[in-house]
Amino acid sequence: MTRSGSASELRRTLGVGDAVVIGLGSMIGAGIFAALGPAARAAGSGLLLGLAVAAVVAYCNATSSARLAALYPASGGTYVYGRERLGVFWGYLAGWSFVVGKTASCAAMALTVGAYVWPGQAHAVAVAAVVALTAVNYGGIQKSAWLTRVIVAVVLAVLASVVVVCLGSGASEAARLDIGASEGAGGVLQAAGLLFFAFAGYARIATLGEEVRDPARTIPRAIPLALGIALVVYVCVAVAVLSVLGADGLGDAAAPLADAVRAAGVPWLVPVVRVGAAVAALGSLLALILGVSRTTLAMARDRYLPGALSAVHPRFEVPHRAELAVGAVVAVLAATVDVRGAIGFSSFGVLAYYAVANASAWTLSPAPAARLLPALGLVGCVVLAFSLPGVSVVVGAGVLAVGVVAYGVRRWTDARRGTDARRGA
Repeated sequence: MTRSGSASELRRTLGVGDAVVIGLGSMIGAGIFAALGPAARAAGSGLLLGLAVAAVVAYCNATSSARLAALYPASGGTYVYGRERLGVFWGYLAGWSFVVGKTASCAAMALTVGAYVWPGQAHAVAVAAVVALTAVNYGGIQKSAWLTRVIVAVVLAVLASVVVVCLGSGASEAARLDIGASEGAGGVLQAAGLLFFAFAGYARIATLGEEVRDPARTIPRAIPLALGIALVVYVCVAVAVLSVLGADGLGDAAAPLADAVRAAGVPWLVPVVRVGAAVAALGSLLALILGVSRTTLAMARDRYLPGALSAVHPRFEVPHRAELAVGAVVAVLAATVDVRGAIGFSSFGVLAYYAVANASAWTLSPAPAARLLPALGLVGCVVLAFSLPGVSVVVGAGVLAVGVVAYGVRRWTDARRGTDARRGA
């Protein structure tokens, strides 16, 4: 299948700033509003240690992804890297992990929007959000980048307000940051696995590699820059909220940031935080649909998904069928199921995805120094994946097994067709 011409190629329009904003729109999203509570329940005051562990693994993954994206600037991210460096099966497994895990994340983000905007009609609002953002993405990547800039600016302003209010209040106590009250190594690792969900947005930069100008220069600069900004924001927010609520209060909070500003004596800011959470979830959803649709495009090009999904719109120059298919699946999930527990499942799938990315980067150079970060990232991904809650591990492993079976069936079917064709000749 040819990849030339308007029927199959995407247009390179994104610069470093656009790519950083899209990555931030994924990372500085609903995760920071929701993931701190479960992570605190797992690690206690070891929450900050868990955040540090997640950041180290994310940095290794980001470095590996940036090196690979510079060599293979095509849509699909690790699906492409695994295929080129490790073989077809590993690329397929990475793509499957990403599409399935992130589709569940899309539904979770849509329902988060609904829960904050109109709790009594959360499913209806979620479906409306999916339809609206799918339409934005359909209109072209520059429209998506513009909307993401607005969303990131709003969310950063809300988070800055939370940090200033909490740290400036009389309720803030440095003693609550004592990491000695952690729940042990197992709790810290589980918290790191849950918090990793919030760091995974830089994958969106790599999956958009076919729409980035000068990808060999742009992507290696955009990924670590976006990750660094997100890490600074997360540390500030975690310290501020933990200093007010403490580990126990944070672990029990249904809406940690809203509860923190209320405890800090500024109740009028609570509605603002709720609006910020809804906007953040919209930003995450927008970027997730972008990333999943591009990986779907790449897998469809190689016939691991229906070939019709590889079409690129001649006017808007986006993978319009892939975007519509992803939007339709997410809308159905958002309308029919409760996916609030999807963070653990999504983390398992994304960690499997990045394990393949690190293994791929490990093959780029035989030099021990060049292999250190990919090796650390690979081990970190495996450890964090199996430190997640048991249900997430079981469901995640089961879904990966389904993908492996589907791959085997396809290969067997192709082999039979080849045999029949030779006999017919």
